[in-house]
Amino acid sequence: MTTPLETADHPEQLERIVIEPLTRVEGHGKVTLLQDENKHIKQARLHIVEFRGFEKFIQGRPYWELPVLVQRLCGICPVSHHLAAAKACDMLVGARDLTPTAEKIRRLMHFGQTLQSHALHFFHLCSPDLLFGFDDVVRHRNIVGVIEDHPEIAKQGVLLRKYGQEVIRLTAGKRIHGTGAIPGGVNKSLNREEIDYLLKDIDKIVQWSVDAVALIKRIFFEQLDYHMAFASIDSSMMSMIAEDGAFDIYHGGLRAVDKNGNTIFDHVDYTCYNDYIKEGVKNWSYMKFPFIESIGAENGWYRVGPLARVNNCDFFTTPLAEKERIEFKAVGNGKPVQSSLAYHWARLIELLHCSESINELLHDPDISGTDLLNKGDMQHTGIGVLEAPRGTLFHHYEIDDDSIVTRANLIVSTTNNNQAMNESIRQVASNYLDGNQLTEPLLNQIEVAIRAYDPCLSCATHAMGKMPLEISLVNEKDEIIDRLEKRVDGNIRRTL
Repeated sequence: MTTPLETADHPEQLERIVIEPLTRVEGHGKVTLLQDENKHIKQARLHIVEFRGFEKFIQGRPYWELPVLVQRLCGICPVSHHLAAAKACDMLVGARDLTPTAEKIRRLMHFGQTLQSHALHFFHLCSPDLLFGFDDVVRHRNIVGVIEDHPEIAKQGVLLRKYGQEVIRLTAGKRIHGTGAIPGGVNKSLNREEIDYLLKDIDKIVQWSVDAVALIKRIFFEQLDYHMAFASIDSSMMSMIAEDGAFDIYHGGLRAVDKNGNTIFDHVDYTCYNDYIKEGVKNWSYMKFPFIESIGAENGWYRVGPLARVNNCDFFTTPLAEKERIEFKAVGNGKPVQSSLAYHWARLIELLHCSESINELLHDPDISGTDLLNKGDMQHTGIGVLEAPRGTLFHHYEIDDDSIVTRANLIVSTTNNNQAMNESIRQVASNYLDGNQLTEPLLNQIEVAIRAYDPCLSCATHAMGKMPLEISLVNEKDEIIDRLEKRVDGNIRRTL
């Protein structure tokens, strides 16, 4: 699915426009646009410029440290990495099945994580664009503007996130970087006092979640044609799915469908992900480019996250979310909804499902159980996969006979969406920026397209030695007097 903006002839002759830093996203990135003398956009790329390298430096550590270590990837979605690593470690210690208490505590933790993350992203980071418009003045187009103009919406967003963090605190021990999930299970369940504390506000949380879905639907349907077209790209979609086809963000098989909804693969055992998903690299980003092997690197890219999950699942197990899913799917007229802005709509349907599911689990006696751990025969390979707020998350570890990590591979949610984000900004550049004098409101549309994916750029940057290193020498007048670039092949060249 290569677009005309994929490459540019003689880029050194074109004007370079840089959007840096990207705002209202987690992590650091930039976008570069190449524009000719007639203001036509010739290239648009999303660059991930930070580097974390967790795949490398967790090598040499004992496996039981992993659930705590890897969640340092991120302060926004640490629970996702905590649980994915714990699931991989379950496999290492031979715990094929968890006890009912352990699985339900982990699920409760994960629902709390997804609730707080979705609330943060929508209300704090994206609602200013959706409530005020993409061309609103910068000083007002932020959470402070939302507080000023829509105080009740802002308050609900804050309290929804706070509630999710409280669920995490009581299941994981801390709101950020907890220790609740351990190889083979969990280290605590909930007592009656903790359950009653969470039950006290759950009806309000469910109602606010219903209100949030109503808000995004009102925004979406006010300009339906525009919202369906903006940054819309035809893509395949991949997500985890329960055995019966239900929506599931903690455990299940992998399902992928093409742009028309036709099945590419279904109910695939995620421990066999390497047979279906491959990873490519490009020399202008630290983030890898995954693709479905049967389709190939050029056309096999796909999308993950709320949009893919709501499109792919056959039903939700909670009634309010299922009602909203049916209405959402109707917009696609029998095909997957492809609008990038529909990520927000799908995200809030998931938020509603999380609040309903938390309510159900708080009434389940298993979450107070005392049987917390299972184990079996040690294995040398552990693979843990779940649906993080931003999409499908893979943690793959190899250990030696001394239980030391010898190899690690992470395919993070945002990594799965890497090519799709690039395709979306090219679509925006082609449709809205091409031929125009670029202004801040126009450039903000590029950021709006990226923000729709809720990217966590910090989580996704682990490839070693794949991106060139550039060093600039600057004098006291802030003038660049020399620049060297180390290329992927190891060669060094002067670029000034």
